[in-house]
Amino acid sequence: MKNGKLKQLYEKLCLVSVFIGVWEKPLFQTFAAYCEAEGTEKKRAYARFVAEIYVGGGAFARLVETLVFEDENVYIKAAADEKECPACIVETAKKELELFSEFASLTRADFASDMEIPEGELPDFEVVNAYLPTSYEKRLQNVGKVGYGVFSTRGMFRLSDEQKIEPILSADKTEIEKFIGYEAEREKVMQNTRAFVAGRPAANVLLYGDAGTGKSSTVKAVANAFFSEGVRLIELRKDQLSFLPYVMGKIAGNPLKFIIFIDDLSFNRSDDHFSMLKAALEGSASAKADNAVIYATSNRRHIIKESFSDRDGDDVHRNDTLQETLSLSERFGLTVLFAKPDKKLYLEIVERLAERYTIEISKAELFERAEAFALKKGSRSARCAEQFIESLL
Repeated sequence: MKNGKLKQLYEKLCLVSVFIGVWEKPLFQTFAAYCEAEGTEKKRAYARFVAEIYVGGGAFARLVETLVFEDENVYIKAAADEKECPACIVETAKKELELFSEFASLTRADFASDMEIPEGELPDFEVVNAYLPTSYEKRLQNVGKVGYGVFSTRGMFRLSDEQKIEPILSADKTEIEKFIGYEAEREKVMQNTRAFVAGRPAANVLLYGDAGTGKSSTVKAVANAFFSEGVRLIELRKDQLSFLPYVMGKIAGNPLKFIIFIDDLSFNRSDDHFSMLKAALEGSASAKADNAVIYATSNRRHIIKESFSDRDGDDVHRNDTLQETLSLSERFGLTVLFAKPDKKLYLEIVERLAERYTIEISKAELFERAEAFALKKGSRSARCAEQFIESLL
């Protein structure tokens, strides 16, 4: 290497230990490959390095900062657990943060100088200022709200088929302030979440009612509203409820608060997942974490799909069995009904959406066409109102 700056930096980075997870990320490994390459291959290695920056958004320092913030290490875990970290770890961590700041300050000119070629021949990347020791110290002091690891920079997650909690990259950005109608219903969910965030007793919540009334959107909007207060949402499908103890174990002890979200919930009477949810709602130690609540949505008040044959079955203790299945919804501490809107509410939603999107049409014509649209769809709903406005746009 011609440029002693890059050579010395690389040799220092090879000794990263507290933040070793950061050093093992592709961005840093492509830098390592560049530093070890010779000749023409050095240019290809630089191209791969810049490609990683582009994948991360193009801003080099911000990408480095994100990787550091998302790292799950002994230093930040000690802060989250309010434990004193050994002085040797603290000192090493601070030195490594300084080192990452030096790395994040590299520019295209540094690489051009190293390869002894004109700077203009190389693909460029965005350069911004980021001093990691200061910003990381702020995160340590506020770890209960910003978190660490994969939960530090994202708000919504799902459980993959490989049983890995992964961020939802195209997460719903719905804001609670933009909803129209159902204010009283949403406020109940907001109040419960406020209590949850404040460490007061909070209930598991069932939002039930007609399709298209905004039940799922409400849960996501509430999670977004409390992101800065340390709330994260993990979505589980009904067929993943058997992994509920696994998820609870993963988040147990984490300083953040978690909403376990189960959308469109319903069971058949013989469904194996029924007992797992029942255990979580009843507070079973294996299926419950102190920093988690369950928010579920359903089109049915009693969740269990019941037929007349269930009532006339041959179960010796038929009444006991029937009550067990029908009472699952009663195990939610808070149930909120989202009923199908009447004509007045439906047209109010239509009118306010039309104002929001500056649709120039007379109120009489707007309402007439909105009613015709609802008739064609088969029913009035908040979703129907949104679809009608979208058709006008």
